[in-house]
Amino acid sequence: MALDWDRIGMGDDEAILRPRDIFAGLANRPWRYLRHEQGEVLDEWFDHRRNDRDVVIKQNTGGGKTAVGLLIAQSTLNEGIGKAVYLAPDNYLVKQVRAEAAKLSIATTDDPQDPAFLASEAVLVTNYQKLINGKSVFGVVGDGRDRIDLGIVVVDDAHAALARTEDQFRLRVPTEHPAYQELLDLFGDEIQHQSAKAWAELQSRDWTALAPIPFWAWADKKSRVMKILHPHRNHDDFKFVWPLIAENLHLCLATATARGVEIRPSCPPIDRVPSFVGARRRVYLTATLADDSALVTDFLADPGLVARPVTPGSASDLGERMILAPLALNPKLDSIAVRKLARQFADGDQDGDGQAEADPVNVVVLVPSDKAAAAWEGYADATYRVKDLQAGVERLQAGYVGLVVLVNKYDGVDLPGDACRLLILDGIPRPLDGVERREAVALADSSVRLAREVQRIEQGMGRGVRDSDDYCAVLLLGANLAVAISEQLHLSLFSPATQAQLKLSRDIANQIRGEGLDAVRQALRACLNRDSRWVQRGRRAVAEVRYAEHGTVRPEAIALREAFDLAATGRYMQAADRLQKTVNELNDKQLRGWLKEQKAAYLHFADEALAQKALMGALDENPFVLRPVNGVAVTQIKAAAVQAREAAGFLSAKYTDGTNLVLGVKRLLEEVVWGEEERSDDAERAWEQLGLHLGFVSTRPEKQYGKGPDNLWALSAAEQAVIELKTGCVTDTIAKKDLNQLGGSVRWLNEINRNVKALPVMLHPSRTCDVQGTPPPGMRVVTPARFELLRDAVTKFANALAANPGSWKDEQAVSVQLTQHKLTGNFFNTYSEAVRATA
Repeated sequence: MALDWDRIGMGDDEAILRPRDIFAGLANRPWRYLRHEQGEVLDEWFDHRRNDRDVVIKQNTGGGKTAVGLLIAQSTLNEGIGKAVYLAPDNYLVKQVRAEAAKLSIATTDDPQDPAFLASEAVLVTNYQKLINGKSVFGVVGDGRDRIDLGIVVVDDAHAALARTEDQFRLRVPTEHPAYQELLDLFGDEIQHQSAKAWAELQSRDWTALAPIPFWAWADKKSRVMKILHPHRNHDDFKFVWPLIAENLHLCLATATARGVEIRPSCPPIDRVPSFVGARRRVYLTATLADDSALVTDFLADPGLVARPVTPGSASDLGERMILAPLALNPKLDSIAVRKLARQFADGDQDGDGQAEADPVNVVVLVPSDKAAAAWEGYADATYRVKDLQAGVERLQAGYVGLVVLVNKYDGVDLPGDACRLLILDGIPRPLDGVERREAVALADSSVRLAREVQRIEQGMGRGVRDSDDYCAVLLLGANLAVAISEQLHLSLFSPATQAQLKLSRDIANQIRGEGLDAVRQALRACLNRDSRWVQRGRRAVAEVRYAEHGTVRPEAIALREAFDLAATGRYMQAADRLQKTVNELNDKQLRGWLKEQKAAYLHFADEALAQKALMGALDENPFVLRPVNGVAVTQIKAAAVQAREAAGFLSAKYTDGTNLVLGVKRLLEEVVWGEEERSDDAERAWEQLGLHLGFVSTRPEKQYGKGPDNLWALSAAEQAVIELKTGCVTDTIAKKDLNQLGGSVRWLNEINRNVKALPVMLHPSRTCDVQGTPPPGMRVVTPARFELLRDAVTKFANALAANPGSWKDEQAVSVQLTQHKLTGNFFNTYSEAVRATA
């Protein structure tokens, strides 16, 4: 007789609950055993944390997080807690997760209406947007739908989830939409009061235009805003966001740009999606989220629980990496030389002699933009963007391709094994959202911005190693990235395992510092050719590394979340008090000012006069916050008594060693990029910093007062340079409007300070005026050619000071170098040209 296997070994036993046992009970296990690190995490979650509503699980890239998340989801289903959702960043990764689940015999679906999901018999694997949007099938507050109750939500790649979630709560009114002009007309006076220049740029559709709408105007005109926006609530640009923010529209930050008006709350009102907020368990999987604060602000996670991550006992499960920054090794190793080197490794020419003496390897280059990708055109075998990324990654995973460029994709890409042996980061993504661009100006030197930058770098560096047996070499191009792995404050923000690998790589860097490309080539060969000495040291470097016991949840993040929730329920004074309590505990002046602006926004609903007073206090801490409704008095600047003494004081406070001095100067010079309008704010800040490095009193009046030039340098007691930056222009002549703008800035200086002479200066690709334009008398132009002379001089200035330890702190030594390189008060005689009329 045939055996009925359905009646054997099943009985009435309860379903298996422990995730490790679920894996052990598989008939066809995809791996013989779970990795030790996976088992540790699963046991810790099951034994101690499974009843916590919010749990952060941290494992190094390639540590098997997907399997961990799926087994936790299955355990929750088996326990009868409720339905299980696994969220991935995009549909490409949804497919990968489902493929992994199939190996584990875990039933999944990508359809929220699938009966198996609704019956808690299968895990729904979908992208973030499917759950969190204004038309969510899971239900949104007020839409009349029945809420889908969830037992667990697993959020994979939590760092990617944060960016996408914030985007779901951001309403963009594009310039072509009729509501755009209505909003500009409604707030035109207030925008002009904040910045006449920004208003003019909006009118001319200048890509660089950026104008925050003051919170008091937005609040006072909220009914008219609602009247403008509400009729379009079902429009394609509105319908997925409007239901999420409409109730809190009065609390939103609004920013006008040449691309549209962007409207978003200071914290996402995630409670509009009750299925997520009400889930009994929420598990966040992350590799690179060193700062967990955003889980609190964006997902309403419990800060106490978030600060207690679940990790393996050891952080040694990270793949092996050698991480080098050529500029930190030798300032003469330019990007072109590194591109040639990368091409040689892709061809198997490891000696650079034109002959292939080793197996060619896949070289993957991550770039933030199409402009950056263009620099690799002569070297790349293929370039992929988001729309064709999946095909490109599959080609790399299938075998040898050569040198491949991926545009603006620093996370969510798996390149295991031979798919990537040499990984190159050529820059990091820039903030493009209007609020983020404004924040980048206001918090430029804040640890908050620094932490975000480091996180992006670590995300990118994690693409090339996907498990503990994997390996790759990593090259970081440019001074910005070189500083990130050289300067101590940056280093402290990387994960423990990455810090250990960077320390080992620095030991190599110290031995080849100052040498040429052959030394870099030799170091890379040691990694890629599996030199036993490197392999041994690479493994030993991370063998004893442990994860941080506590996660980082910044106090201001908790305050912002709690204050927003108070304001959303009409408790505005309490919201303001909550922010002030945290401000009192902070030392970061820029951040203090930024939080005080938000405090003032809440105060406005309770006491308008008190709100304006609070905003004046914010300006005292941070000159780049909103200006009060009655404006702010302009402060005259005066030249330093002794330029060299001022420079030495600035340099000694900023740099601890010669390497960081050289890299810091290179970084600010790299920020002046010609022909890219989106880099205008970077260029303005870099020019301000350049002045300070050289001992000039340097400010940004337009950003501080809403009037005046982009930059103002006090060259001497008798002369100040009025500087407008037009580095993003691509025209052959200087437009009439730009000449008029410079003339207006000269008049502004003459009005506020009659005791100094104004020297009009413009950074522009051409020194020729438009035939209809009239330049201010004595106008000078810093063209790209003159800027290259300046770049060379400032670089030599820094190199000379760095060559003698501590000399940048010595007034006399600095004075000698300033004079030697013609960087004194007559600076512009050498590094600019006289403007000329159209021939």
